Amino acid sequence: MDLKAPRGTKDILPKEATKRQYLERAFEDLCHRYGYEEIRVPTFEYTELFVRGVGDSSDVVRKEMYTFQDKSDRSLTLRPEGTAGVVRAFIEHGMASWPAPLKLWYKLNMFRYEKMQKGRYREFWQLGCEVFGASASTADAEVIGLLDAYFAGLGLEGIRLEINSIGCPACRETYKAALRAYYEPELPHMCEDCQVRFTRNPLRMLDCKEDSCSRLAEGAPVQLDYLCDDCKEHFTLVRQALDKQGIHYLVNPRIVRGLDYYTRTVFEFVSENVGTQGSICGGGRYDGLVHELGGPDVPAVGFAMGVERLMLEMEAQGITLVEKPGPDLYIASFSATSADALALAASLIRQGLSAETDLMGRSVRAQMKAADRMGAGFILVLGEEEVTSGQGTIRKMADGSEETILLDAIGTYLKENKEGKP
Repeated sequence: MDLKAPRGTKDILPKEATKRQYLERAFEDLCHRYGYEEIRVPTFEYTELFVRGVGDSSDVVRKEMYTFQDKSDRSLTLRPEGTAGVVRAFIEHGMASWPAPLKLWYKLNMFRYEKMQKGRYREFWQLGCEVFGASASTADAEVIGLLDAYFAGLGLEGIRLEINSIGCPACRETYKAALRAYYEPELPHMCEDCQVRFTRNPLRMLDCKEDSCSRLAEGAPVQLDYLCDDCKEHFTLVRQALDKQGIHYLVNPRIVRGLDYYTRTVFEFVSENVGTQGSICGGGRYDGLVHELGGPDVPAVGFAMGVERLMLEMEAQGITLVEKPGPDLYIASFSATSADALALAASLIRQGLSAETDLMGRSVRAQMKAADRMGAGFILVLGEEEVTSGQGTIRKMADGSEETILLDAIGTYLKENKEGKP
């Protein structure tokens, strides 16, 4: 059998992993500056969590989950999204009693049996944030502002923020009735999925990608016309808070999001660039989800962003991510001094520097080429004479300049002379 990675998955090789680490660290740093703390949840959960949390009318639950029975015949599912698991952890660990608002961020891999296309995989990574305990419109505006700051920090352009309000459960029922009245005469001509959505959740019909259904959606009633007074005020305040941050946005009444737990504010950041049009990330408010899953009545808002989709966008815009720097020092050695070179490298690493040495018994000439190829800042040839005398000649790779130095002083020398020192 020709063993390969399963369809829809990919190996993340070192060069790409370095780029991902850059994106992840930038996100983590920004989250910490906003006061968010990291949470990690299991890769699989009981299936019921996603059925109840994500919604049995969603395409995710109906078509895309990887579900299996374990050896005790319990139904488990690889997580298709992050919010449900984070909410479950919030309830299980009594986080409602913690100081509010509770602001969390995560970096998790997700699994969905989706149609394969560019930038979409069946195992994929998401960066996300969740805020618990804050019902004010400023919480919505903060998570949107965090994303806006993140994209700006990466140098991304042509990213449009689209926002909408899908109301609360009370005013949404009136809107659902209006949608059913609009769609009912055309129902026999709609796709099979929309015929199911008509009964379960007609809001999903607005998000259908089938041409005939998509054209019908253009003339459908708009949720904003059916908002109750409280939801209208909340949406107005969200927009005002975005205006005060200088964040530009477009009100798009067709945004409903693909998961059933959303209430009030929903949003997406969409690429306007040729060849990569589509949503990079999305989120919204989900005030009823904690209670729906058995917890107290706690409001919440959050978002998730696809790392693969983000990398595709950055590539399309020609943004070069920081490559892994070469070692501060490469120590070339002979067979008789290879263990000494290893010990010196280990000592420098413990001093906070980066160092490498040969592990393959190559000639010094081959090691010199390897040092140049990996972009080492300096090189030291460590022979028996250098080991005996306790000093050696260190060469700066950028200009070829050399200096004789005590081996015990190399760490101090590198800290004072390496490129990009603080």
